[in-house]
Amino acid sequence: MSDLPTPQDATEAALFSECWDAVLSYADLCTSGALTAHQLATEAFTLGMREVRAAGALPARGPGGRAGRLPMIAELLTAVRATAAAWEADGQGHRLDPELRLWLNSEQAARYTGPPLRRPVALRGLRDLQEADASLLWLAEVEALPLPVVARRLGLDPDTVADELDQVRSLFRSRCHRAHLDTPLDPLCRSYARLLDAVTRSPAAETPGDLSRHLATCVRCAEAAACLRLHGGGLPAALAGGVVGWGGLAYLERRRRATEVRLGTGGPPAADGAETKEPAARARVLRGGLLAAAVLLSALALGVSMMPFGGSVDAGAAARDDRQPVADPAAPRTPARTPAASPSASAGRSASGPPSTTPSKDATKAEAGRENPGPAPQGTSSATPGGTPSRSTAPAAGCRVAYHLDSQWAVGFQATVTVTTDKALTGWQVAWNFRDGQQAGQMWDATVHQNGSRVTATAADYNRAVPAHGSLSFGFIASWQGENRPPHGFTLNGAACATG
Repeated sequence: MSDLPTPQDATEAALFSECWDAVLSYADLCTSGALTAHQLATEAFTLGMREVRAAGALPARGPGGRAGRLPMIAELLTAVRATAAAWEADGQGHRLDPELRLWLNSEQAARYTGPPLRRPVALRGLRDLQEADASLLWLAEVEALPLPVVARRLGLDPDTVADELDQVRSLFRSRCHRAHLDTPLDPLCRSYARLLDAVTRSPAAETPGDLSRHLATCVRCAEAAACLRLHGGGLPAALAGGVVGWGGLAYLERRRRATEVRLGTGGPPAADGAETKEPAARARVLRGGLLAAAVLLSALALGVSMMPFGGSVDAGAAARDDRQPVADPAAPRTPARTPAASPSASAGRSASGPPSTTPSKDATKAEAGRENPGPAPQGTSSATPGGTPSRSTAPAAGCRVAYHLDSQWAVGFQATVTVTTDKALTGWQVAWNFRDGQQAGQMWDATVHQNGSRVTATAADYNRAVPAHGSLSFGFIASWQGENRPPHGFTLNGAACATG
């Protein structure tokens, strides 16, 4: 951080430590490489701190002031967006994410800098809060920090911070409701305003069909509904999307995962106390130990499986393992392994059933002592040396896919795909088919391409390598209409994967 502005006092130094991770995380979403992300983050951080310092000399606005200050992290994230827009205007747009460039040149981006009454409701509602209340809401909902950590950062009582957060949520809802009514609405939107307020107050209230159809086509009313509905877990997305704009949901997911594992993205360590650093260090040591044990046990299992024991049964098993497939002599062989080869791999793999084959009695005896034999040779059946009866097998999947629908709303949804691979990867592409015309939009931890119903996710620069029996994961936002069934036909680098 030597090229960042120098902190003026201890308070600013603490803010630098708390905010740098968030700024760099969003800058990484906005660019195509780590170096460019660091440059964008540094320039935006400098700009944001200059504006914050200038605003600090001005008298604070009371509740209802539309020029109120956003929470520190939110203010710096908007500086990232503003810096990216300046890059685009100065002919440096090639350094930015292509989807961000399209967004910056659209009417959506103009809403965040245009007339105040036409800006997103969440942005206006958050500005209408006192700065301390807005910071509490942002840190708890968007940054997903535990409430004791939030209380320590803001100097609040840990025993009452949960009650204060509930009060701030209700206050934010009332500010957003007023902001929605102040927005220049067409007659249809205004006719639904009171009904929208009523159905979003209670989780038991049902949304009438005509209002549901209106929310599916009206962006402003849908944004307002997300801010007014405090139940259902949609408030973080409403805040991130309304304040950050492009990439808000992807940023939200990154911050949630970063909080879970207490890892940063390249900035200074978070000033949360030693109690948050030590578990992370222990977790890294544990993962390193498990990986070393997995490698050692895998080598031992492979050595044992290749040792001759003089018995005809083991010789027949070895002959089958060394045999090349008839249909594809160049196909690689897969060594046998035992279930105890990797504790970490066992935890990461999805549960799956045994291969869909029925070996003969002699073949069953030949496999005695090997609970998890390697996949049988592919291709047409043929006689094995030693007189073992032939058998016909289907190729076992070398990967397993877990598809999880994280959340869904009127016109869109968020999902996570996790793939466990039996083989080590130095690069990967995961593809699938949508069943109901869904269209993938933003994606994090991978880049997305869609052709018709076929979607392909390609590894990012930082997660191309995956160890054997390891997992890769990425998330995305997509749109849907009518029905939203899970996708099918998952492949990893062109090879079919089992799902479950």
